[in-house]
Amino acid sequence: MDMLDQLEAIIHDRQRNPQAGSYTNRLLESGLPAIAQKVGEEAVEVAIAALAQDKNAQVDEFADLLYHSLVLMRALDINLHEVRARLQQRHQPPG
Repeated sequence: MDMLDQLEAIIHDRQRNPQAGSYTNRLLESGLPAIAQKVGEEAVEVAIAALAQDKNAQVDEFADLLYHSLVLMRALDINLHEVRARLQQRHQPPG
């Protein structure tokens, strides 16, 4: 299981078994519009960091975007398997 799979499993577990003080639970409880807005904010931060020429900041912002995207996917009942399958489907050579 890679880190994204592990993170997805943790997010799913938080949804099923909320924990006091969990940022993931606060996000999930905030509702779909708030989660989607957070993903948008993180995407903008990735774009800004891309121009900053600070690789550590860029990596941090990509990590934030991936995490928040996974939370949004959980809220939408979409999983990594579905996304991976779609990416694989898109990149199949024409047959």
